[in-house]
Amino acid sequence: MQTVAERVRHEPVASVVRRESAIHLAFLALSIFLSAFLLFEVQPLISRWILPWFGGSTAVWTTCMLFFQLVLFAGYAYAHLLFRWLNSRRQRLLHMVILVTACAVLPIIPTESWKPHSSAQPGLTILALLGATVGLPYFVLSSTGPLLQSWFARSFPERSPYRLYALSNVGSLLALLSYPVAVEPLLDLRAQAWIWSGGFVLLALSIGVCAWKQAHGPPLETPDVGSDSELAVPPGSPIEPAPSLVVRSLWVCLPALASVMLLASTNHICQNVAVVPFLWVAPLSLYLVTFIVCFDNARRYQRAPVAIVTGVLGFCSAGAYHIDFVYDLPLIPELGLYLATMFGACLLCHGELVRLRPRSQHLTEFYLAMSAGGALGGVLVSFVAPCIFKSFFEWNLSLLSVLGVAIGVLLHELGRRHSDRSSRPTDDRSPTLLRHGVLIVGGVSLYYATSWQTSAADVLERTRNFYGVITVHEIDPEDPQLHRYTFRSGRVDHGQQFRAPEKREIPLTYYGRDSGVGRALVDAGRQGPVRVGIVGLGTGTLATFARPGDYYRFYEINPAAIAVAHKWFTYLDDCRGIVDVAEGDARLLIEREQEARFDVLVLDAFSGDTVPVHLLTEEAFQIYERRIRDGGVIAVNVTNHFLRLAAEVERQAGARGLGHTRLYRPETEEPGQHRSDWVLMTSDRSFLNRFPSEVPTDVATEETQASAAPLWTDRFSNLIGLLKNW
Repeated sequence: MQTVAERVRHEPVASVVRRESAIHLAFLALSIFLSAFLLFEVQPLISRWILPWFGGSTAVWTTCMLFFQLVLFAGYAYAHLLFRWLNSRRQRLLHMVILVTACAVLPIIPTESWKPHSSAQPGLTILALLGATVGLPYFVLSSTGPLLQSWFARSFPERSPYRLYALSNVGSLLALLSYPVAVEPLLDLRAQAWIWSGGFVLLALSIGVCAWKQAHGPPLETPDVGSDSELAVPPGSPIEPAPSLVVRSLWVCLPALASVMLLASTNHICQNVAVVPFLWVAPLSLYLVTFIVCFDNARRYQRAPVAIVTGVLGFCSAGAYHIDFVYDLPLIPELGLYLATMFGACLLCHGELVRLRPRSQHLTEFYLAMSAGGALGGVLVSFVAPCIFKSFFEWNLSLLSVLGVAIGVLLHELGRRHSDRSSRPTDDRSPTLLRHGVLIVGGVSLYYATSWQTSAADVLERTRNFYGVITVHEIDPEDPQLHRYTFRSGRVDHGQQFRAPEKREIPLTYYGRDSGVGRALVDAGRQGPVRVGIVGLGTGTLATFARPGDYYRFYEINPAAIAVAHKWFTYLDDCRGIVDVAEGDARLLIEREQEARFDVLVLDAFSGDTVPVHLLTEEAFQIYERRIRDGGVIAVNVTNHFLRLAAEVERQAGARGLGHTRLYRPETEEPGQHRSDWVLMTSDRSFLNRFPSEVPTDVATEETQASAAPLWTDRFSNLIGLLKNW
């Protein structure tokens, strides 16, 4: 292959330089785009893979996000140190060695040995698993963007490297959008992992070309990277003074606030819908869009309008959150409001960040500070908030913080405009706008303060851990016959009990004697003592169906739920049969209990309206079928505000050759009795004849539409197809 110097002998210098520069630029852009694409494609991939191993909790995603943010910070720190301390030749050599080493650990497929054997310290286990599986490849991807941008700044000093940062965010956004729409519905996880690993090898080759072009490209009149005179700015430009401590602090604080808003909003949304990639992707995609908008062209960010709209959205989100405790708001408007608020907050933070961006001699330091802020936000949400808050209160505080930033930005912008127009008589609206801004912040603060006190008045206990937020509420304390306690996960009731001794054995909420599970348990008991397995404890309501000689075994992954059920409710203590509570992930425990055989196996493990998908896959039902006796019943609670779960459960029954019936009970005026929807699966035809399906026509039409998609498996699921039309 001819070198550039050899080609210069036969062609005009300008022509060779232009062609070689275009090729070099193309490979730089391709490498940055591909690295960003792979960086964000692996996040839902690996999170989806390990989700079944850790109970399907919302915290699995936020813990994964924390890991990715920490490694991103490490990658940016590595790029910054290379830029500052090594010349370009040593940079290329070291980076290629690390690239080759990362290729050697492919493919990124977690081994079964990482499955947890207990529910203790799941966060640390997840971090260790991710470090061993994707740590090095992700570290390389994290460092590629800033490092190649520093190479770009040296080779093309007359151009801004920040356009390449916008390009990397385009790659990230495409990865996120393609995952739930194209990747997850079409490919199982193993195929995804192999294709991703192939893409990583392709990236390594592209970076190798960039390194070769950097070493053998046309000579440029810029100092070498790592030298004291390295500026990477157009010749003749003045040296930019070092950023002040305040500016450097804002480089960290603004992205930290945006990161907190992203993760807190994701927690807030997933806690009450489902822990699935397409709901992780929506907030993260909008977060990336704000980077693209702001970094591609700073003029697209308009300070005053963004600050005002963000303030209004924040106030509306606060109101919607508290109103929804009393009235069920439609899914799409509520979800849209929360996402719009998060988008406005991140646009505000990143827009202000871009206004403070330095010239390219401080480029890697700027990116390092940004990544530190993102990692700080992850630490605050994943580790600090659960220790100091007993609810997802970080979302409330992040809203207030964003409103404070909005007011500060608005004051600064109005002051600047007033100063610019002070020499001309004008109708200055600054005082009016300022009053509105102060009113927004004051109103939200007052609303939070009063609503927090009001909601806390009936709360007997609130606890939070890795698996979510649990509260115990007191209802109708003034009426002895209606006085009862409620177990609530997120904003959804998961059991109630009357306090009057003569009414304590009445099963409430979704478990009444005329509910699907109630009828299945009563029917099973007609033949004598029964063995019942129950996935999900709640208040332990189903223990009230036990008779002397019956054995009821509950499986509960959340130790806080076990403590609350014993402390505030008496269903377990009053049980007339033998009751046993096993702590841990139900599917893993049932799989290990080779001798366990049940007459009825109940699946009722839901947090809020979230769905632990790993409990509803083909592999899971294979385990359940092996653990029930001939003619036994699998009862699945498919009551859900947002998803047509009955469709998937009925298809799983058909795939196993089991018959099924669906028993729906509408909402009643009777205190404590909720709408319930159960699908009962069994090979006992006489049972199915005794309990034919009872589903209103409108519910059946809405929720049992057959899906042509493949069955859910541990490697494949598609919740988008089950969304209700709201």
